[in-house]
Amino acid sequence: MKLALIQHDIVFGDPEANYRKVEELINEAQEKADVLVLPELWTTGYDLTRLDSISDTEGETTKRFISRLAKTHQKYIIAGSIAKQTDTGVYNTMLVFGPAGGLLHEYDKAHLFRLMDEEKFLNQGDKSASFSIGNKRAAGVICYDIRFPEFIRTHMIHDQQVLFVVAEWPKARLDHWRALLLSRAIENQCYVVACNRAGSDPANEFAGHSVIIGPWGEIIAEAGEAATILYGEADLDQVDDVRNRIPVFQDRRPSIYDVT
Repeated sequence: MKLALIQHDIVFGDPEANYRKVEELINEAQEKADVLVLPELWTTGYDLTRLDSISDTEGETTKRFISRLAKTHQKYIIAGSIAKQTDTGVYNTMLVFGPAGGLLHEYDKAHLFRLMDEEKFLNQGDKSASFSIGNKRAAGVICYDIRFPEFIRTHMIHDQQVLFVVAEWPKARLDHWRALLLSRAIENQCYVVACNRAGSDPANEFAGHSVIIGPWGEIIAEAGEAATILYGEADLDQVDDVRNRIPVFQDRRPSIYDVT
């Protein structure tokens, strides 16, 4: 699996500018990758107070936009997440598209981050984060979700081989970002493909450091802080080998675990 993680500086509160920039970046990245990944809330950034006017109704504008690009280039696109307006409120929603342009999966962020006031403006989701890329099983979560290992584990026990993470992770907690992602890779014996944003908004400076981590916990590729496209490869067949060598999933004893 050839990967391109698009770590760009999101224009605060300006979906049209972000669509234009993302199209340029996808057109550039698609030549070197089978799967392209965008960061969290890439259409609006964290302009939460204006979501009523700038969020995407049912995600329809973004779905048409990404569907066209996926079909044109015949690539899988993990389309980060967007602010999706619905009849019941706004959700922080991950979208996944296949090379024929079809929408493969939607996932609404399950854990809302109080330090950035998400709970004041967004609804929490309760959908599954699991999906497939061809014949490969995957899961995709959003930023703060990675602090909940029991949630991630529930999505990795059914032979998922790769965990996609999309984020707007602040620079102040860069050490947490790296440590949590490494932990999720090692404990779940899977690839972790994590796309963060670059740059800043009026209230935050973001960490960048998008990263691809292998199932032994090895860093395959990692970006710095600046806007960039991070390329790397994941040999998903390695996942079964690692799980056979150290049979963590076979040795689990869920009957004695109490995580309530």
